[in-house]
Amino acid sequence: MSDQKKYSSIHYTSYLQLEKILDAQSPRSKELGKEAHEETLFIIVHQVYELWFKQVLHEMESVMKLFQTNNVDEKNIDIAVSRLERVNEIVKLMIQQVRVIETMTPLDFLDFRSYLFPASGFQSFQFRKLEVMLGLKKEKRTSYTAYPYYHEFSQEQQDEILRLEASPSLFVLLESWLERTPFIDIQGFDFKSKYMQAVSNMLNRERQAIETSDYLTDQEKAMRLKMNGDTDTYFANIFNAAFHEQQIAEGKMRLSFKATMAALLIQLYGTEPLLQLPYRLLNVITEMDELLTSWRYRHSQMVMRMLGRKTGTGGSSGHSYLMETVIKHQIFIDFHNISTLLIPRSELPPLPPEMKRTLGYYFNHS
Repeated sequence: MSDQKKYSSIHYTSYLQLEKILDAQSPRSKELGKEAHEETLFIIVHQVYELWFKQVLHEMESVMKLFQTNNVDEKNIDIAVSRLERVNEIVKLMIQQVRVIETMTPLDFLDFRSYLFPASGFQSFQFRKLEVMLGLKKEKRTSYTAYPYYHEFSQEQQDEILRLEASPSLFVLLESWLERTPFIDIQGFDFKSKYMQAVSNMLNRERQAIETSDYLTDQEKAMRLKMNGDTDTYFANIFNAAFHEQQIAEGKMRLSFKATMAALLIQLYGTEPLLQLPYRLLNVITEMDELLTSWRYRHSQMVMRMLGRKTGTGGSSGHSYLMETVIKHQIFIDFHNISTLLIPRSELPPLPPEMKRTLGYYFNHS
């Protein structure tokens, strides 16, 4: 085969298959003889969402593959961070797209809304697939019908959802990776006692600052001291594995005790050379969870603006349902909660020389 045939020229239009894409908008209002101008915008915005979902799934599948081994290459962490950062930029665009659809007024939407029943965004297979891949568990879902959330999909799609439900999610893969990190068990570094002493110093300083304040009333001092005491109680159980497991059993936590300890150490000592990539990974995951929550919230506010308290076209309670998912469908909340355990850099227990060498760039010239 000649090089000319092997590398034959291709046209912009055929490469992007623009005939398919640009011919994929069929407003129902036009088909039914009463065309609503804004329906084309509505269709295109949602088609663009589905294209972004496809790209996000493409990135997510590649990242999960990198962690499906007991020995994650450090180079793979860098690749994972880069691809997850791309996902975050895409979600930022998804949030901005809400502003585009809000250029349509509520009355504009009502011109064609009746033609949409019973279609709904809840029927987006790609987004449901993404939720499962990230780690949203069935028991944590907010349901809007008596049927499973995948009920409206084809049998082939339902089978894929169930297969994903039975496979390790990104949350599970990251938890396993954290549990394998060796930093927490290095001999000669009593992280637990040194950390708790630093916490005690921090809390004592905070109590003293409250008690000696000349602008707080006695009632305000008592309230803040009580809050400080609650924090003290929380810190007191941080290294209690049995308490942690009880919290998991009660559904108040999900990340395992060992993984939580590893994540805490990574967050506290993230400037150490060997911890910088793990630190970036935890932060990009936390940002992704935050951005997806922001997208859900903006979507719910847009629905409130367009429909008020009307029910959704798919049969949900509309705005109320969407607002419930904003909180309940957060997947990586345990990574956010680790911020509760952080202490000022000035209070960090110094690492012993051997551990400092282990986590740094150490060259033996002997």
